[in-house]
Amino acid sequence: MIQQRCATTVAFCLAVLTAGACKKAPPPPPAPVKATAPAVAPVNQDSIRIERQKQVASDSVARAESMRRAADQHRADSIAAATVAALAAVRDAESMRAALLAQVSFDFDRADLREDTKALLDAKIPILNANATVTIRIAGHTDDRGSGEYNLQLGQRRAAAARDYLTARGVNTARVDLVSYGEERPTCPDKTDACWSQNRRAEFEITAGANMLRKP
Repeated sequence: MIQQRCATTVAFCLAVLTAGACKKAPPPPPAPVKATAPAVAPVNQDSIRIERQKQVASDSVARAESMRRAADQHRADSIAAATVAALAAVRDAESMRAALLAQVSFDFDRADLREDTKALLDAKIPILNANATVTIRIAGHTDDRGSGEYNLQLGQRRAAAARDYLTARGVNTARVDLVSYGEERPTCPDKTDACWSQNRRAEFEITAGANMLRKP
């Protein structure tokens, strides 16, 4: 009886041990997840090369446009400068012709030069000396008082006085022709002192070189 009870107890203990051994062990804790770097997209070398080529082309176009604008501006500036120079040359030529053609006046029955006459002649001298190919003619005139023959002689003396003043200051005598019209070509026909004073004169004509005047 006692042996049977012991056997029962042993059997019970073995059953308990077996049940405990068969019970599942708790699962191990999950391993920690390691942080990973974000994936880097591979570099597209073709795209980089294409972008560089586009930038080079864009820079080249910009440089070409800048050069074109600079060339256009240079041409415009050159044309403007040439136009200004041409207009200035025309004005200078007109001014020089006007100075050469300016007539001079004389007192009644006189052929000597007045101070205002000398000033007008002084303006002609640098132009004539700077333009050796220019030749002129000086025509002497008088009013209608006195004989025709006397007035022709007086007109000649007036023209000669103007010529001598110029040649004494460097103008070659061979470049100056003289003529006298006496009283034959009045600028004013009235018999008044105002008209007579206008007729007592020496007129100047450019006979060569008028189109090639150079500024002194």
